[in-house]
Formats: sequence, C-alpha cells, structure tokens
Amino acid sequence: MPVLAFLSVKLAVLVANLWWFPTLPGHPPASRSNHRDAALLVPLRDEAERIPLALPGMLAAGFGEVVLLDDGSTDGTAAVVRRMLRSAPPDTRTRLITGRPRPPGWAGKTWACTQLAQASDAGTLVFCDADVLLAPGAAHSFLGEMERQEARVFSVFPRHRTGTWSERLLAPLIVDVLLCWLPFGLLRMPVRSAATAHGALFAFRRDAYVAVGGFGAVRAAVVEDVALARAVRARGLRLGLALGGATAQVRMYRNRREVVAGLGRGLLPMAGGRRWLVLAAWCWHVLAYTAPPLLGIGRPRWRLAPALGLAERALLELKTGGRDWVAVLAVAASPIAAIPVIGQGLRRRQVWRGRSYAT
Repeated sequence: MPVLAFLSVKLAVLVANLWWFPTLPGHPPASRSNHRDAALLVPLRDEAERIPLALPGMLAAGFGEVVLLDDGSTDGTAAVVRRMLRSAPPDTRTRLITGRPRPPGWAGKTWACTQLAQASDAGTLVFCDADVLLAPGAAHSFLGEMERQEARVFSVFPRHRTGTWSERLLAPLIVDVLLCWLPFGLLRMPVRSAATAHGALFAFRRDAYVAVGGFGAVRAAVVEDVALARAVRARGLRLGLALGGATAQVRMYRNRREVVAGLGRGLLPMAGGRRWLVLAAWCWHVLAYTAPPLLGIGRPRWRLAPALGLAERALLELKTGGRDWVAVLAVAASPIAAIPVIGQGLRRRQVWRGRSYAT
C-alpha cells in the first residue's frame, strides 16, 4: 500500500545516511591558534537572553575574528554583548557593530548578514545564529570538514536541544526531512534539486559568496538558507553539508508559541506558495503516522506502518545524538501537534522577531 512504500523509502534513505552523512567530531581540539582567514558573523535581534549562553563558545571556537551586528534590538542586547566582550580573551578579535536601517524589499536576516559580510575581509565567511552553542575549537572541525568535502559553500545542521513537548515532537522534523529525503551522495552529482542548508550555521568562501550574489540574491526570502542553497547549486558550486553533533548545538525555539511561529513561517515558501500542497502534505502525514496505530487494532496489515514510523524516529535520534527515546514513542502524535503550525503557515502574513512578512 502507498503508506508502506512511503515509509519504506524514507527509512531506506535514512539507513544509507547513517553511514553516509557526515557529523562534525564530538570533541574538536581546542585550537591554540585561530583560523585567521575565517570570520564568524553573528546577526543579533533581541537576543539578550540567548547570547550570554552562546557567546563564550563563539569566542572559544577558534575563528580569526568574531563580528556581531545589533539589528535594531529593543531588549538591551547590545549592552549585554558589550559587557561580555570586555572580559573576552585578549587574543580574540571581536567587534560589535550597529546595523543600518533595513531598506524596502529586504528581509531582516538577509539585510543583517549582508552588512556582516561587508564588515569583514576574511576569505571564509561563517554566518552563525545567536542561539548556536559551539564547542571550544569548533572552527577546526567545521573548516576541516568543509575542506574535506571540497565545498565552496558549507552548512551544518546543529543538534537540536529541546525542552517542551512542542519542541520534542516538531523540531526534529527539520532534520528528518534532510536525512530521509536527501541521500548525501547527490551533493556530488549534478542534481540541482539536491539543495538545502540550515541558516543557523552557513559558510561561504569569499569568491563563492560573490559569485552567487550573497544574501542580496535572496533579499526578500523568508527561508533564505534554502533559497541560497538552490542558487549555489544552480551556479554549479560545490555545496557541503554535515550534522553538528556535540560540536554545534541549538535550541531554536523555547516554547509552543515560538515553535508555531518559527516553523509556520517557512511552510508556504517551501511549498512554492501553494496552500493546497501544505494541507495535502499534512493530511498525508496523518495517514502515514497517526492513523496506522489506530487502524492496526484488529487489522494485521496496518501494523507494519507504526513499526516503520518508530524505527525512522529512533534511527533519527541515534544519528543526530538527540537520544530522546520517550519522544520516539510519541511519533504518531507529531502530525496532530503540527496543527497549529499548519494554521500559522497558511496565513498571508507572518510575524517573526517583531517584523511582518507577506507569504
């Protein structure tokens, strides 16, 4: 039946990626010397609560310089960063700059990242979200894997740290789509559709950044990371990907409201603006993951589907290092938990970090 075929294909790709898809080393060496030609570029907008957790790791990661940009924060982010930088290691080149007003037609993050790229003359530009937790020496692992893959553009999917049930049920779906639908080997083939990225940790060699047009090429995009990855592949540039493991971790959302707003804003752009496709995909996932455990009662042919769903989520936790085995048992509830996300995603305007975007 179609449900079993769907789950079997996903599981087969995931099993291949268990060996195929690289993960940054769990214990990168603490670098005594910085990678002088690589800059860590961090956009900040109302990050006063998150940046104190992340900034020490960024400073100890081993990048040649760390440049932070305050993008119109109203919660005292700039003051928090300045206070922390006063106690930064003396051999770390760090700067906090103030962002300029956003021009019409630009999304907030694309404009902030464009300014960060202009503020550094480094040969490798590593854009990093303010909630990413980097291990000491992370630059060595990150840049080493980028070099190993001979990538001109490189993105890492950080390990998700979760707290609330909304996060535990829904945040792992980001990596699920990656590992269950993108066989890693396609990145070495001329398959333009094999293009994705995670905006939390996204790096460019300077020449590749210029060739693709930088963030200005996708200035209005709400899901700018995937849009840029597609532009990279269309240009024939080598795109590299990896999982963050213990070297790069993130807690993207901290409550149900943030999960709904954060995941919902990307649904329509990823579906090409087709609302019917968003609804159809959700209905299909209800049929594939939620219905089988109920229909399997007294119907033996439906019992294999729940087993495949559980295996998929368990292997995903194993590969990413999440190890949330309790959430594995609740995989059938994920489509139901996604109902508010679907409702949010179907709206014509999305609000994120205090800014409104049309979708």
